[in-house]
Amino acid sequence: MQLVIDPSTGVPLTEQIVLGVKTWISSREAAPGARLPSIRALAAEHRISRFPVIEAYDRLVSQGLVDSRQGSGFYVAESALTGRQGRGWSDPSLAEDLSEHIIDQFHHPSGMLKLAGGFVPEEWRDVEGLTQAIRHITRHDIDSVIHYATPLGHPALRKHVLTRVRQVGIEADLTQVLITSGASQALDLIVRHLLKPGDTVFVEDPGYYNLFGLLRMHGVQLVGVPHTPNGPDPEACERLLRDHKPKLFFTNSVLQNPTGSTLSPPVAFRLLELARRHNFRFVEDDIFSDFQLNFTDRLATLDQLEHVIYIGGFSKTVSAALRVGYLVADKTLIKDLIDVKVLTSVAGSHFAEAVTAAMLERGAYRKYVERLRVRTREVTAGAVKILGQYGWEVFCEPAGGNFLWARAPGIDDSRELVAMAETQGIALAPGHFFRPGGETSAWVRINSAYAGEPRSRAFFEQAGRR
Repeated sequence: MQLVIDPSTGVPLTEQIVLGVKTWISSREAAPGARLPSIRALAAEHRISRFPVIEAYDRLVSQGLVDSRQGSGFYVAESALTGRQGRGWSDPSLAEDLSEHIIDQFHHPSGMLKLAGGFVPEEWRDVEGLTQAIRHITRHDIDSVIHYATPLGHPALRKHVLTRVRQVGIEADLTQVLITSGASQALDLIVRHLLKPGDTVFVEDPGYYNLFGLLRMHGVQLVGVPHTPNGPDPEACERLLRDHKPKLFFTNSVLQNPTGSTLSPPVAFRLLELARRHNFRFVEDDIFSDFQLNFTDRLATLDQLEHVIYIGGFSKTVSAALRVGYLVADKTLIKDLIDVKVLTSVAGSHFAEAVTAAMLERGAYRKYVERLRVRTREVTAGAVKILGQYGWEVFCEPAGGNFLWARAPGIDDSRELVAMAETQGIALAPGHFFRPGGETSAWVRINSAYAGEPRSRAFFEQAGRR
């Protein structure tokens, strides 16, 4: 087993060891029962402390990839090699836990504070603008209440989307714009059309857990690329490309879920260079675009859709009940995805698309998001200060959006934080949900909109004291 461990990358040594062993097991070189180097030998070979090796081996054992034999050492588990057949590394129970957590977001007792929730508070939304648009559509466009939308989507809405993507520097035309039922359907169409069981994709670590579940459901192998405050780590990505041939790399480039980080231009250029050299495509999820106060270059801006499929949507801002998203890509791919959309869902909601188009046409949406951008940036900056008061560490300070990725001092497993929060009537999700392999994590996602609540402050203080 050949491991590459580089202390200068900023990626924790434990993470590098875990990833290196997983990569080796996923290759054809590892056999059932193959012996791993001893803790002492691995530490000596790489001139590092034994502690990260001990922690890495413990994680691999807990994930069922490695067996620990008392007095003998560590060996590749028989069950670990089934991961090479396409289902990835996670225990199947992880997918069940994730689906339960997603359902729980809608069924928590009314008194629970959803500190990790992914939604903008209701009082922040432009409910008046939304209801005016609904009244306008029901009075003047009755067809949208009754009939199917066209497969490509509402024509006026597609024109607005085209204007929006051009504002961030993406040169496209109408034939490259497809309206979807939220960004989730856009991801699903891509997975259905471009991937098959056994294919490998790169995802962010940490990243969007619903995407991880979708990929596993299709039998796709996930390889996590460590995420930094500037985006996916290009050095780690390049190392992983030595052993893996991903068809796609899914990334959330602006105000990333869960870290709140935004892709920097130097990192974007390096990642695109790797995509061109190794012949894979990025799926750029830009669902939080409208929360960004000052636009930055996207991968799609720099690449102009040659190696990038671009996704956006309105569900995070307009209304979660109106599932409206969009996908922008090269014309050939759009034509293929229309076929998949028609066969799986016929069309989107004509009504939802018409209401969204009306909000955009009447100027209500522009004014609303301008207010939302300022508000989320102020609240997020305040949440960073609040967490700092109680000794919490924040992964980065986002320039807006809803999310902070944070950890409390001295707590290595965020499940302890989840249990602690529940006693105070607070709903949290453990950090391992956001990791593609379900590895233990000290970090949790915090919705900054609720960080100033008295219950949140009391929880932050209690966890900080621990």
